[in-house]
Amino acid sequence: MSDVIEIPKGARDQVLVFALDMPVEQAKFLRDEDGALAQVLGLPALDMTQAEIFPVEDLEGLGLLGYLREGMGVSEADLSDHGMALDGLSGWVLVLRARAFDGAETRLTPASSLMLVARLGEVKTDWSAPGAIPSDAAQPSLRTSPRDARNRARRIGASLFAVVMLLIFLLIWALAT
Repeated sequence: MSDVIEIPKGARDQVLVFALDMPVEQAKFLRDEDGALAQVLGLPALDMTQAEIFPVEDLEGLGLLGYLREGMGVSEADLSDHGMALDGLSGWVLVLRARAFDGAETRLTPASSLMLVARLGEVKTDWSAPGAIPSDAAQPSLRTSPRDARNRARRIGASLFAVVMLLIFLLIWALAT
């Protein structure tokens, strides 16, 4: 067993990158078998949608650094700090988001075949807005409320229905007499 890795409660913006020192068959088994990765990490369960196991060579055009930056949203500062270690990786890797632990405080005790290479942070999205949009196109342009427009459409439809029914009634009455 290697060192214990602490994941604090509420941590959702961390990305852990492990190098897998194992045969290809065993790496594929961890990826494909339910519960295998959780067992190797020393956990009872794990959200596998937040874990990816793949060979670095599969990222030939993008590379691991590009994948972490573009695909995982890892901050540039973290990538520059760990860039040399990440860029030198080959073989199979495990990329694990802290979301896999559902915000609970977690202690990972990975097997000796899993080596933590980097603990990175995702860029947090800024959801704040600068204020009101000054453009006239952004202002509401409804002259009547949707409820009034619906009522008007219903009245027109009912009127047309009444006129058509009256014409049919007159046509039947004219043919009958």
